[in-house]
Amino acid sequence: MPANMPDNTTATITGYHAHVYYDTESRATAETVRDGVAENFPAAVLGRWRDMPVGPHPMNSYQIAFTPDLFGTLIPWLALNRRGLTVFIHTETGDDIPDHTDHAMWMGSMEDLNLDALR
Repeated sequence: MPANMPDNTTATITGYHAHVYYDTESRATAETVRDGVAENFPAAVLGRWRDMPVGPHPMNSYQIAFTPDLFGTLIPWLALNRRGLTVFIHTETGDDIPDHTDHAMWMGSMEDLNLDALR
């Protein structure tokens, strides 16, 4: 590792969450994506449908929780199969604010999160 790199290592990542965002019109599309995740990634844990903003998430969503070993296959699959939906992906390190900001990725449009819900 170069001397100017931070001390953070991937060993601090215990898992990932991907949040698939949808609205009333795109819920059927979100179901198709969810079914694909369930079929192709049985080790991923699919969370409840949230038909309203919950926590930091500004719109309807469901969560996909997965271990670091699935990142290299699940994230590319979502990139190719998200069907135009926005997907928010973040680390799980035990530090919620950086996990949802500095250590996060977006597929589709970036939405404004309610970070006060994490404080």
